[in-house]
Amino acid sequence: MEGVNRTTQAYSQAPWRSQLQRAVLFLVCLILIAVIAAVYLNVSAQSVTIGTDVQNMQWNIEQIKRSNEDLDTQLAYLTSATTMEERATKMGFQQVQPDQIVYIKVPGYPGRQPAVLAPPPGPTEASAVVLAPEYSQTLLDWFEKNLLKPAGLIAENRP
Repeated sequence: MEGVNRTTQAYSQAPWRSQLQRAVLFLVCLILIAVIAAVYLNVSAQSVTIGTDVQNMQWNIEQIKRSNEDLDTQLAYLTSATTMEERATKMGFQQVQPDQIVYIKVPGYPGRQPAVLAPPPGPTEASAVVLAPEYSQTLLDWFEKNLLKPAGLIAENRP
């Protein structure tokens, strides 16, 4: 019995050692939790920063769209018929009567051509797609030509 006690006593640890192991385990867990929390906070901070940047960019886009719309409105006002007529009158232009218009015939000018916005009515023919032979060859054909019959490859390369 005494041998068993000695063996147990030899393999058992001192109480301060087991307390130290528990304390180290607790500190490791605490450090692990702190690292995870720090990573979480870092990711959260980055996502907030990126979200704020996106909102600022969207606000800038809206401002630019509004500015474009304002410029379009100004252009529409400046090119309206009444405004253009007022500006032309201020510059000394006068309105022309139809009997005062002189047309000049220019030889070789075919005149205004009508705009063709759609293909002519009727059935349409699909154009044939032409592929180079290199693109229509299968992988097996290439292997057969170049690897199984290498003499053909040498014959092709000779002048």
